[in-house]
Amino acid sequence: MKNIIAASILSADFSNLAGAIKECEKAGVDWIHIDVMDGHFVPNLTMGPFIVETCKRITNLPLDCHLMVEKPESLIKSFVDAGADYLTIHPENNPNVLRTLGLIRNYGIKAGVAINPGTSHLVLEPMISFVDMVLVMSVNPGFSGQSFLPEMSKKVVDVACLIHGEEHEIRLEVDGGINAKTILSMQQAGADTFVSASAIFNHPAGIAAGVDALKRKLI
Repeated sequence: MKNIIAASILSADFSNLAGAIKECEKAGVDWIHIDVMDGHFVPNLTMGPFIVETCKRITNLPLDCHLMVEKPESLIKSFVDAGADYLTIHPENNPNVLRTLGLIRNYGIKAGVAINPGTSHLVLEPMISFVDMVLVMSVNPGFSGQSFLPEMSKKVVDVACLIHGEEHEIRLEVDGGINAKTILSMQQAGADTFVSASAIFNHPAGIAAGVDALKRKLI
């Protein structure tokens, strides 16, 4: 499966979002990743459908939206209408997760499920047939720039084994502290989709250098 680099705009300069995204395109980024936080499920408040709609006007790259929110089922249509290509939700404290995954797919876009560092990969077993992507968080969600949790490498291995038995293609995405020092270990553990924020947008030599540093580490 092709490796994917997804640039998380959580660390982008929003005073020039269009310019930042265009730089990502030129640098060879594959997806734009949008972190949606409601201030309840995680301790931060960030982007909504309006930002997705804005990104859709700026770029033709796939928009990968990670919903770190309570009751995501109430927001699915808004994000679909805004132009999301992937919608990823969490199973933690979410009794409606299977129904919501089905709703996402019924709209004709890709459905993902994300698990936090403290959540066992075993929670994925009942829902793995309903998803197109699994996102393993390698930091506690909520803020950009956190340090990578090396213990999550084992979880990525476990999730990769779980995915391997499925007939349909399922991507394995990782997000949190992904940089030139950590990306290879995640690939070797089984990940194929890599979300990076600070390592791209805050690279001292610029966005293109940040993307290149990540790509050069992949096998």
